[in-house]
Amino acid sequence: MGSGGRRAPSGAGVARRIAGPPRGGDFLPDEVAAPLERGYNAGMTAPVSPRASDASTPALAPVVPVAPDALPDVRVPPPGPESQAWLRRLKAVESPNVTTVGPDFPVVWESAKGAVVRDVDGNTYLDAGSSFGVAFVGHGHPDVLAATQRQQERLVHAMGDVHPPALRIELLEALQRAAPGELGHAVLCTGGSEAVEVALKTAALATGRRGILAFEGGYHGLSLGALGATWRDDFRAPFRAWLPGPTRFVPFPQVAADADSDAAHAALSRVFAAVEAALADPDADIGVVMVEPVQGRGGTRVPPEGFLRGLHALCQDAGVLLCCDEIFTGVGRTGALFACAAAGVVPDLLCVGKALGGGWPVSACLGTPEVMAAWGQATGEALHTSTFLGHPVAAAAAVATLGLIQREGLATRAQVEGAAWLQALRGRVGGHPGVVEVRGRGLMLGVELRDHPTRRASDWTWDVVVACLRGGVIVLPCGAGDVIQLTPPVVMTAAQRAHVVATLGDALDAAWQAAT
Repeated sequence: MGSGGRRAPSGAGVARRIAGPPRGGDFLPDEVAAPLERGYNAGMTAPVSPRASDASTPALAPVVPVAPDALPDVRVPPPGPESQAWLRRLKAVESPNVTTVGPDFPVVWESAKGAVVRDVDGNTYLDAGSSFGVAFVGHGHPDVLAATQRQQERLVHAMGDVHPPALRIELLEALQRAAPGELGHAVLCTGGSEAVEVALKTAALATGRRGILAFEGGYHGLSLGALGATWRDDFRAPFRAWLPGPTRFVPFPQVAADADSDAAHAALSRVFAAVEAALADPDADIGVVMVEPVQGRGGTRVPPEGFLRGLHALCQDAGVLLCCDEIFTGVGRTGALFACAAAGVVPDLLCVGKALGGGWPVSACLGTPEVMAAWGQATGEALHTSTFLGHPVAAAAAVATLGLIQREGLATRAQVEGAAWLQALRGRVGGHPGVVEVRGRGLMLGVELRDHPTRRASDWTWDVVVACLRGGVIVLPCGAGDVIQLTPPVVMTAAQRAHVVATLGDALDAAWQAAT
């Protein structure tokens, strides 16, 4: 995972990333991915042929129900033999750059319920990352399952922007009711990157400007348009000639969790000065500012109070649109339905996704009527659409998820649970010699690690991730590979939380000691 500290990869490194063995671009730094590749090549059987007989490959066993409040049970060291067999099949048929496979990682999932995941070897784990933040309401929530099952019996697919399904309209109405201010017009999408692309297109139409202002450490997706606003150079470099923009990156404000008001004010002043200068530069031609209220993949970086309000004011003064990318932070994750609204800001554009579908792929870009009017009226063919626009089953899942979160007050619960997580984490690992700080907002938390005298933080952070998996806890690194990210489901129990914190603490102790 990236931050401003990563060097741009060399030409050879880029070529190797594109053409060579699996690199782990989803979450592994180069210095970790390379040993994993060597371990895979040395420690695992060569991939089977895609045309191998069915008798030589595993088949899924009948699903055994998973208790959503259970503690993990790891009976076979992961990845077990069944996972390894499935992974050999995967490497025979998938593009090599997608999934990094090594002797210790990953496992192949079979089923999940609540916060509990079972792999194909029968091991169970606690998903402390909610599957990239998606399973905020838990895996397989009964309300979401019931809604999708009802819809599947009626209508599985419709005709997007031609003959719309009723559920597409219901979802748009639900989003309008939930969104802050006048963000009442939306384009439905399938994934977060597409929602960002719609936002960038909207800004270009509404302002007539090509430029983008984004933040160092920001992550807005990897499709070609969204990549224009994503910070990490290792993602951008192979496609630089085709990226939209120009994009101007400015620092994202961050101070220590216990910093005083003077430090916060100084950090904001520096960032606002950089933003103001960029917006005033005619060569930058900036039409939109893209920002995450809390940076997710960039390291769970929480800005000081007043950041969004000040940024919004600068955008208004310059006649530039503000887009809040709440694909990760939104729909309850940070302790409010939308983090921008909690900060007292109604942006011009708002991107939502991940938790929105309760596990189904659905996202949206919302805007004010004035901004969305830049698209013009439909005259037979939409300027932006897709085959699965407003997919009725995904829309049913999203309507059910929004209703569940609002009806049961899950955003407020995330705020309360987040405070309990911070207290528990700081109590167990806050004083650890390898920990810089524990930070977060709501159920979006991070434990930042420091370099060991003999090993870089990103190296031994991966040892922590692997040790947690062996202990029945699924976590991933973020930032420059030096932050353990925790984004648990809101339904995780106190006993499950205690197990995650204890397992993480033990993993930190063991990894730090091993590096000594």
